[in-house]
Amino acid sequence: MTSTSGRGAVSADPDRENGYDGIAEGYSAENETNLMNAYYERPAMLALVGDVTDRRILDAGCGSGPLFAALRDRGAVVTGVDASAGMVQLARRRLGAEADLRVADLADPLPFADGEFDDVVASLVLHYLQDWGPTLAELRRVLVPGGRLVVSVEHPFVITLLQREAGEKPRYFQTRSRTEEWTLGGQSTRLTFWDRPLHAMTDAFTAAGFRITVISEPPPAPEAPELFPDDFRQFTGTRFLGFLFFVLQAE
Repeated sequence: MTSTSGRGAVSADPDRENGYDGIAEGYSAENETNLMNAYYERPAMLALVGDVTDRRILDAGCGSGPLFAALRDRGAVVTGVDASAGMVQLARRRLGAEADLRVADLADPLPFADGEFDDVVASLVLHYLQDWGPTLAELRRVLVPGGRLVVSVEHPFVITLLQREAGEKPRYFQTRSRTEEWTLGGQSTRLTFWDRPLHAMTDAFTAAGFRITVISEPPPAPEAPELFPDDFRQFTGTRFLGFLFFVLQAE
């Protein structure tokens, strides 16, 4: 669950815990209406998932629940997990007491049976994990054979470009940590990300038993250029590099 807003200077302390509890309210409010989440990442995820009527879906890293809500509105039976208790609390406020929401860290074993879900959506969450292997193995385990994992992550090319623009020496081919200070809603926290090259992502997916069916760099929602004219003045046309999307099938 990542937004490109609220970022500050990069910290030299990569071992700090991710702190979404500290910015839960501000992050959730920003996520509702901003370009990168509301008009780019979320519409792209919904388009990739497609028809979800009666499908059992795990929203892995559900945050305050906007994607959960959209999937449920489209007829899916949704379960959400997030490592942040503050985010889960906001999701419950949004989705109601009957929503199946749990505090669970994707780095740990998941509290679900084998083959419990038809699809898993992992929206901007894997880049918080140093080692994708155990997490992908768990996501594969809770999927039915042939089930789908739909993933969005920070685009590795974007990270490299930003590092170069900041005068840093990019280390694209390494898996390396990056800690940023974010301020949202008047509150600040440090978030640690793990950047990795594209081939490391695809290798991890296939090693976990997934077949890659789609790699996507989608356009934003059609109304985005009109709603965010200042942002689009820096782009050529109406497309930009933002996040990278995958649709994977469990073999």
